[in-house]
Amino acid sequence: MLISIFCKVQVAKHPLFSKKIVYLHFFLYLCRHISILDTLHHTLYTKNMDTKELQKLIAIWFEEDIRDGDHTSLSCIPDTEMGCQQLIVKEEGIIAGIEVAKQIIAYFDPECRMEQFIEDGTHVKPGDIAFRVYGKELSLLQIERTMLNVMQRMSGVATTAHRYQSLIADTDCHVLDTRKTTPGLRYLEKEAVLIGGGMNHRIGLFDMILLKDNHVDFAGGITAALTRAKKYCEEKGKDLRIEIETRNEDEIREALATNIPDRIMLDNFSPERTKGAVEIIRAWEKENGKHIEIESSGGITIDTIHDYAITGVDFVSVGALTHSIKSLDMSFKAVK
Repeated sequence: MLISIFCKVQVAKHPLFSKKIVYLHFFLYLCRHISILDTLHHTLYTKNMDTKELQKLIAIWFEEDIRDGDHTSLSCIPDTEMGCQQLIVKEEGIIAGIEVAKQIIAYFDPECRMEQFIEDGTHVKPGDIAFRVYGKELSLLQIERTMLNVMQRMSGVATTAHRYQSLIADTDCHVLDTRKTTPGLRYLEKEAVLIGGGMNHRIGLFDMILLKDNHVDFAGGITAALTRAKKYCEEKGKDLRIEIETRNEDEIREALATNIPDRIMLDNFSPERTKGAVEIIRAWEKENGKHIEIESSGGITIDTIHDYAITGVDFVSVGALTHSIKSLDMSFKAVK
């Protein structure tokens, strides 16, 4: 907390930052301590988004972009002029973020009106018009970039998720995202994964226990890490699923011997080794009458995902769903 206060003081002294920016930094600090983001976790993944919580993010986006005014628009567009702009798709893909766009528009100018033609999750092609927005020209111009940034990013994520999931549609395997998301945009990017047909892994560090290699090494091994995790959940009254990352067949067998994990991750296994690992786990299941989910992770690409999916794993996690996507090209053009 002392470090956070120090950082805010230094920001306040910096000539490039206004008081509003300092207040926004303070808001972000509060987010971590009064569970605003926890509320977002429970709301953004439903069709009934919590408007107030999303508006807090939107306020930050507009403050970042507009500050004391859009001087370009203010210098040449009268405040009384009314107009219309339409969102035109310029690249094939899966569109996402329309519901968020509605919130952005309503936040900035409640008098603007959207005429919608396409729903989130629709496969779009160049030339498709997703919606038109009617209102003050000044409002439309200031909304444009913030809305496009969010929609292009979300649509790029949805398109990538759809592409990966489509490649394994002939299997029972599902593609998962990871925590490798853009800071501040995790909830929207994970929503986009869902829109594209993928599935969410854990949202953050709070909603699942995932014992990675460093946890295992620091704890003193597979058994110690799993035993401590189970004891922690019991003592804290936490109903959390437990997953553990394994690096070889010996670690898989050791994890199974504890009868603790709900899911075993196979980290950086080749497809051939993955098939063998699946056989080990499924054989254990038959002997013990307990199902354990299996997840492949590490270095899996668009070219290799099917090779992993057909081995019998339940999930394949791909960081590229959010950390290496290309935004979907679209524009918000004036209608004359």
